[in-house]
This record gives sequence, structure tokens and C-alpha cells, in this order.
Amino acid sequence: MAVFFTSDTHFGDPRILRLDRRPFASLADHDAALIAAWNARVGPEDEVWHLGDFALGPPEAEMRAILAGLNGVKRLIIGNNDGAATLAAPGWAWTGHYAETVVSGRALVLCHYAFRTWNGIGRGVLNLHGHSHGQLKPIPRQYDVGVDAQAFQPVSLEEILVSRKRGRKTISTEPSA
Repeated sequence: MAVFFTSDTHFGDPRILRLDRRPFASLADHDAALIAAWNARVGPEDEVWHLGDFALGPPEAEMRAILAGLNGVKRLIIGNNDGAATLAAPGWAWTGHYAETVVSGRALVLCHYAFRTWNGIGRGVLNLHGHSHGQLKPIPRQYDVGVDAQAFQPVSLEEILVSRKRGRKTISTEPSA
């Protein structure tokens, strides 16, 4: 079982293409590309921590269908755009505002929001967050796992840790032949 992280998918959110200048021709293309990228990386038994802002705008039935169509055991750290319908949707193994966990021997603090300081910062604990859409200047031991900062796909802890060294990856938004 692998563990992945992501945030700020904003499924069904018509503002997201304009506000974040995401490179998709339409909201339908955006949602389809994010779903395809997720399912290409995540297997049915893998764990995914979604650090908030899962969906905003689609009808409840559509949002539930998107969640059901995503691979993995899904855990939600609640973001500022996650409403009651998102929180109540079947398919979340867990929901909460904050979590502390260990992955691959590394202690992590997970929240939708970036912190200036967090529990265990002086002992090497990492803070993974979303919300900033790749716009915050990185600080030591803190990583933005949002789709805007991580090539529109869930990423493993190992990929997160090397992401600053190699720069931001991109995915193709062109239809495959």
C-alpha cells in the first residue's frame, strides 16, 4: 500500500480555471484530467490524504460520483471550501481539520493551511498543507501538496521531499491520440 497526498482539486468549481490559471480548456476537461491523473497513480488499496478543498459547486450527486470514482482509501483534511455535502459524502474513511501521522518513518503534521510553526518542528516533523495553490515561498520542512504545486496529481512523500530540487512538474492537457 502506497500513501499519497493532494489538495485543492476544486472539482466542479467554475472559478478555479480563472483564479489559478489552470491550463484546461473547460471545467469538464479540468475535472476529467484530475480524475485521470489521480487514478493513474493511486491503486484501490493505496491511501490518499486530501488536504482540503475537494469540490465546490457541483451538484451533490455529481460530487459524490467524483469521490466514488477516485481510487484509494480517502482521508479528508477539511478545507475552507469543503461544505456539508462534501463532509457527509460516503467514501471518506476519515475527516478532520488536522492530523499528525507517520509515513515512511517521517512524522507529519497535516492541515489545509500552512503554519509558521507546528508540533515537532524542532524535531524534524514536516508540515504538509494545501490552500496556497503553489503561491507561498517554501520554508524548511514545509511542503504544499496542492495540485497547483504538484503537477495536478497526488504525490508520494518521497516525491514531495525531492520536489524543490527538481522544480515543478507538468502534465499534458492535450487529448491523447
